[in-house]
Amino acid sequence: MVVIPAGDFQMGSPPNEPERDSNERQHSVRVASFAMGQYEVTFEEYDRFCAATGREKPSDEGWGRGRRPVINVDWNKALTYAEWLSKQTGKQYRLPTEAEWEYAARAGTTTPFWAGRCVTTDQANYLGYGYGSPDCGAKTGVDRQKTLPVGSFKPNPWGLYDTMGNVWEWTCSAYDEKYDGAEAKCSKQVRADPLAARGGSWYSRPARLRSAFRAKDVPSYRSDNQGFRLVRSF
Repeated sequence: MVVIPAGDFQMGSPPNEPERDSNERQHSVRVASFAMGQYEVTFEEYDRFCAATGREKPSDEGWGRGRRPVINVDWNKALTYAEWLSKQTGKQYRLPTEAEWEYAARAGTTTPFWAGRCVTTDQANYLGYGYGSPDCGAKTGVDRQKTLPVGSFKPNPWGLYDTMGNVWEWTCSAYDEKYDGAEAKCSKQVRADPLAARGGSWYSRPARLRSAFRAKDVPSYRSDNQGFRLVRSF
């Protein structure tokens, strides 16, 4: 876990950010200090949970398990894993709020990506061929077409790996297009409405790896490009 300092930041994107979406209204948010997983939860970690609780292990699509991020896990199962880990360790783990996720992913930066104005396939795992970073020109790169082990690229300035690409990451926040406050709190476990997901994946074009980009999925959704990362409150 990496300790994330408390602070204020501008969540969302400025109107002039290339490929900006209308649901990225920029607004000031205050975030309390918390700890966040340095990596996305891996198969190695999730498989231990499945073995301990008698659950079926999710498919790895033939790509391998171990240190690759766990995939094919829906929102409710991610919450169940966090609850199990909390009981095992005596510490309170959960999914991050949408605001916590963006704050930590930005790591004090204000550019479209924490890496700057552009991103390349040397910095993240995403759909590289034929898609350039917004407003950056280059339209070639690597299409790996699967997940990579966590930590395959350099971390952001706060020491978090893979906040750009690899797998989408569930948050605990209900998706609210207008940013009316849901982004700063966790939703109840039993729900049917969409939840916010962040970070892009191996199957995303680069614009979706921007710190401000927002995706949404229903809690029962599971995919080979969807995973999660945990946080711990103090």
